[in-house]
Amino acid sequence: MTLLLSLMNPLERFNRLVGWIGSYLSILALALMVLIILLQVFCRYVLNNALPWPDEAARFLMLWLTGLMAPVAMRHGGFVAIDSLLSVLPKRWVAVVSIILLILSILVLYVAIGLSAAHLKSGWLFKSSSLKIPYDWFGGKAQKIPLAWMFLSLWLGVRLMMLSAIELLLRQFITLLGGEDRLSPMVSPIDERAEIC
Repeated sequence: MTLLLSLMNPLERFNRLVGWIGSYLSILALALMVLIILLQVFCRYVLNNALPWPDEAARFLMLWLTGLMAPVAMRHGGFVAIDSLLSVLPKRWVAVVSIILLILSILVLYVAIGLSAAHLKSGWLFKSSSLKIPYDWFGGKAQKIPLAWMFLSLWLGVRLMMLSAIELLLRQFITLLGGEDRLSPMVSPIDERAEIC
């Protein structure tokens, strides 16, 4: 059990830090996404002159918001789950079922890691149709953003979800071995922000 705890503790600290940073960046991405969509609505329906870039910029921000928050949601049970069976099982059986489900999740994420790497690699071949880096503001020529910048959110999100799943798996093994009292409570970044305020 000491070995499991020594493996889990640094991973838990890393996942908490990444979750905390990811939640703040996601809040920023969501706020920017709303502002960009409101700007597009104003330009399209009030000025009757739609801008070419807001739809793609909002999609870019939504992908990053998802990539940053999916690991947090996984770590804190924020995905859709049918847990009525788990509520009637004894604690040890809940740990066994959870271990089986987490191993399946890790296998799926392992496949997703390979797919996300291939997707990211292909993203360097294509450029955004409307998003540009405004080098022309500084005397250069504006450059279209590679789609890989969007796909990087998937690449990163899947890897962070894998780390969250491994931490949860270690937690379940420790619980199964009777060391639940040695685990620190799972605190979501939202709860941590509420405690600070």
